[in-house]
Amino acid sequence: MSLTEQLLQKKQEGAAKIPKEIYAQMTKATQDLVDNHISAKAPKKGDTLLNFSLPNSQKETISLSNILSKGKAVISFYRGGWCPYCNLELQALNNILPQLKELNTSLVAITPETPDNSLTTSEKNNIEFDILTDFDNSYAKELNLAFELSDEIKTIYNNFNLNIEKHNGNTDYELPIPATFVVDTNGVILYAYTPEDYTTRLDPEVILEVLNK
Repeated sequence: MSLTEQLLQKKQEGAAKIPKEIYAQMTKATQDLVDNHISAKAPKKGDTLLNFSLPNSQKETISLSNILSKGKAVISFYRGGWCPYCNLELQALNNILPQLKELNTSLVAITPETPDNSLTTSEKNNIEFDILTDFDNSYAKELNLAFELSDEIKTIYNNFNLNIEKHNGNTDYELPIPATFVVDTNGVILYAYTPEDYTTRLDPEVILEVLNK
């Protein structure tokens, strides 16, 4: 089953399990992000991706410039290990690591979660690539990828016992859209996927197709 199919299945399961009124509020919040065209200001194909220097789960600093000195790169943003869609994406990306290595391409994921929480996510999903912490979504903001959760969604998440403050180590209630960028050794974006809808992600098969061209 492809990642796209897994995500659709997860979405259908959520729609069946979550009370209709709450699910409608969640759907509306996502549609509001789409209507506000957040991705319109995000980096596009042909742009040069800004450099970053961020800590991994071992608290070692990783920079984009260092990554690109070794080859191409796939940079994927995700919300947090508490998000089931994110975990499915991380697992799917992990599965294509052998192919990426053959294509001389590195893979890193970026999240606003603290290093300790990203380490938990990495261990839970048996991730073999670096997960980097973007404290306060600073880098995501530079790329125009970050947004603040609506009051309705904050309440829903709190009722789900989902403590975003604890996961991110701040009180901002901000998250990145689940963007993925494929970049060449000069940092030029070969492919940009910047959906406002957190239930959709770039399928790894597309990543491999772009790199194989």
